[in-house]
Amino acid sequence: MSAPVPPETLRAFSGLSELVYAGSTADEILDAIVRAAVDVVPGCDHACVSSLTAPRTLTTRAASDDIARHMDELETEAGEGPCLDSIIEDSFQRDDDIAHRATWPRLAELTLARTPVRGMVGYRLLPDDGLPSALNIFSDEPGALTDAAADVGAVVASFTTVAIAAVEHRDAAENLRRGLQSNREIGKAIGLLMAAHSITDSEAFELLRRASSRTNTRLAVLAQRIAASHQSDPDGAADPT
Repeated sequence: MSAPVPPETLRAFSGLSELVYAGSTADEILDAIVRAAVDVVPGCDHACVSSLTAPRTLTTRAASDDIARHMDELETEAGEGPCLDSIIEDSFQRDDDIAHRATWPRLAELTLARTPVRGMVGYRLLPDDGLPSALNIFSDEPGALTDAAADVGAVVASFTTVAIAAVEHRDAAENLRRGLQSNREIGKAIGLLMAAHSITDSEAFELLRRASSRTNTRLAVLAQRIAASHQSDPDGAADPT
């Protein structure tokens, strides 16, 4: 892709990047991306991000409008199309005028009968894990999705992959932090129980586990309560019940 990225696209990416770093969810970011695609990709009237949830079955993760969402339904019904092929074949897919020599005849028939869409492009996304997905853009004007438009769409697709990965890594780091914090609290509670009841670490853990089950309280939450109780009354015996 040798063409420079248009300034309006760079401005849109700057705003989208702020969403990632502000802690927005993946769904919120994808919703913003598909709306931005309509604004920055020349000829794009509708856009969606879709995942392959069963053989040749698409589920919409985000859509700029009902037409984009409906295109996922039509592609699933037809069993063919740019989104499916971009995911299955791991390749860029385009048909800029489905009314003439359609790349996907069955999808073209359904699309022409039920929507204003006349051109479509699919880009495989490359998340670190999760379901295979694609960014899809659609035009109501035949021939509007030119090479230049496809280049801008490819940049949007690349940004989408990076944004999803950033959110996944951020969430994974937060989950790890919480897990480490929980482990510290559990270890602290076991130590308090060992000292209070003159028991081994295994016996203290089993005592904590039984109390967690009996009171229907998560182990980490119960451990936090034991530690907090000891801090408020350091001379008292730690008791999980």
